[in-house]
Amino acid sequence: MIVGCVVLVKPVHVGVIMDGNRRYARYLMRGPSFGHKKGRLKAREVLSWGIEAGIKYMTAYTLSLENLKSRPKKELIFVLNQIGKECDAMLKDKNHPVNKFSVCVRFIGRTKMLPKTLQEKMKKVEEYTKKNKKYFLQIAVAYGGQQEIVDAARKVAVKLAKGIIKPHEIDEKLFRHNLYTNGWPPPDLIIRTGGEKRLSNFLIYQSAYSELIFLDKKWPEFTKKDFNDALKEFESRKRRFGR
Repeated sequence: MIVGCVVLVKPVHVGVIMDGNRRYARYLMRGPSFGHKKGRLKAREVLSWGIEAGIKYMTAYTLSLENLKSRPKKELIFVLNQIGKECDAMLKDKNHPVNKFSVCVRFIGRTKMLPKTLQEKMKKVEEYTKKNKKYFLQIAVAYGGQQEIVDAARKVAVKLAKGIIKPHEIDEKLFRHNLYTNGWPPPDLIIRTGGEKRLSNFLIYQSAYSELIFLDKKWPEFTKKDFNDALKEFESRKRRFGR
């Protein structure tokens, strides 16, 4: 987009920390499940908004590793069921944004910690959408940025021990290739709802030069205007990439 003599560059990759489902439900005097269901449907909307805006890559922070370990069992079961329902919709609903706009989906995180039935659904979605090349969606489930770095380091260590690589060959590029996000550009913009001003272990290696936008609105309250305003704010910033 060009305004006057200024070229406005939109982000290629947008990451979203979808925070505030439980507080939204509490505010309305409803149970956590109400907020999580609203949050799932909001994520679907935001994917459509991103595609309409021409965002090629999007990453949604759906369930952190910390929450997987600490949430009450009943609530966690509901959240995992919601993820499963969204997988079903991607596989069966022709009007789902994933099918409507030819989106390639992949799941990142320590997904082997999830129930087998959910793992199978996630694999089916990845297989079903793998030929889609127009837009790309990463869904972070059982995900932690620190743990991603540890897992990448382990992969590098194994290759080193097997003689596949030599110590002097280890650099940033090689390390990036061993992250869950291998093959993806780093996020240009990360949007977080819910009022907290931190990354909470989300893409911490990849976000070194990301622009960050924090909103007080809870995730289910997030609107298309909020999303487009965040894109405009990104366009107005001068990115320095550490320089």
